[in-house]
Amino acid sequence: MSDTIDAVGGVPLDRLAARVGQTPFFAYDRQLLTERIALLRATLPDEIELGYAVKANPMPAVVQHLAGLVDGLDVASAGEMLVALDTPIGADRISFAGPGKTDDELAQAVAAGVLVEIESGGEADRLVATGERLGLRPTAAIRVNPDFSVKGSGMRLGGGPQQFGVDSERVPALMDRLASAEIDLVGFHVFAGSQNLDAGILCEAQRRTVELVLELATHAPEPPRYLNVGGGFGIPYFDGDEPLDLGAIGDNLDDLVTNAIRPQLPDARVVVELGRYIVGECGVYVTRVVDRKESRDKTFLVVDGGLHHQLAASGNFGQVIRRNYPVAVAGPAAAERETVEVVGCLCTPLDLLADGATLPRADVGDLVVLFQAGAYGLTASPTGFLSHPPPVEVLV
Repeated sequence: MSDTIDAVGGVPLDRLAARVGQTPFFAYDRQLLTERIALLRATLPDEIELGYAVKANPMPAVVQHLAGLVDGLDVASAGEMLVALDTPIGADRISFAGPGKTDDELAQAVAAGVLVEIESGGEADRLVATGERLGLRPTAAIRVNPDFSVKGSGMRLGGGPQQFGVDSERVPALMDRLASAEIDLVGFHVFAGSQNLDAGILCEAQRRTVELVLELATHAPEPPRYLNVGGGFGIPYFDGDEPLDLGAIGDNLDDLVTNAIRPQLPDARVVVELGRYIVGECGVYVTRVVDRKESRDKTFLVVDGGLHHQLAASGNFGQVIRRNYPVAVAGPAAAERETVEVVGCLCTPLDLLADGATLPRADVGDLVVLFQAGAYGLTASPTGFLSHPPPVEVLV
């Protein structure tokens, strides 16, 4: 990736900064979002429905744009659910997953007609009670904690003890218990891991996921109508990362739908739920150099942003060994290049955005841009830390 950048969404960066009116800011490219969905549609089987995981980037304008391109939205809080309900997508194509749903959140979901993905037996009981109290029949799926994990994933969300989902061996008993309850139990959701760049590992996880849900389907009171087989598609962040082989994923899913799912469940919706893969590469974080200093043979570019806006880029959001996100200086490349530390404005040594990055020379007033900032950026960061003002987000 280039260490300079001129524009986002066709708008020159200096002009975009003037339009926004401040730095730092996040900018998301509308055309790149549209192109990513088109790529997925062209590569994955026609029968696969695309769900967008709103937690990856819940900016309302982004969600509104994607609502016209995907088949459903998955939310992880009542706040995200309200954003999703404001889009043209029907409530019956919105799912609500995540542990620790409160009674109030369950009531909001049931009242709206949103599908609730059950994370535990206790949550199932509270959901049934909520439906009885409201005089409504909840729609639900069981989120399954599989008996396998996905190697090579950035975060493992399945296998072993988990706060996510119902252990697969406990699912049949839970279905038996819910069979007589006033609840429309429509199927299963299995999500075993995230941020995986190895197509072979993802294909194996999909095969095992389908085997698991088809076995569980034999215990269901009626044939499942909804199978969310998760996602986990990764994007390249660091030097040496290779893009995911999406074609291999598409071929594997085509085989699974045609030869495994359809013979047993001909009418089930099959959903692939993606967040980072859809929005991650569409966004940049733009910050301005406010000071340039030398300290014992190192050059520091001090910018007006930092980890309070872009925690992941600082290495404090799941990295075991810290590595730099792609970084660039805005505008034409200066002839002189240098190795610098790009640090934020916070009073902590953790506020390091680029360590030993070789960039064109940047001076006070220049813009520094961090790529791969479309997912898990602003809302995954401690914006209140040290009480600096929040950044702006724009969809260009």
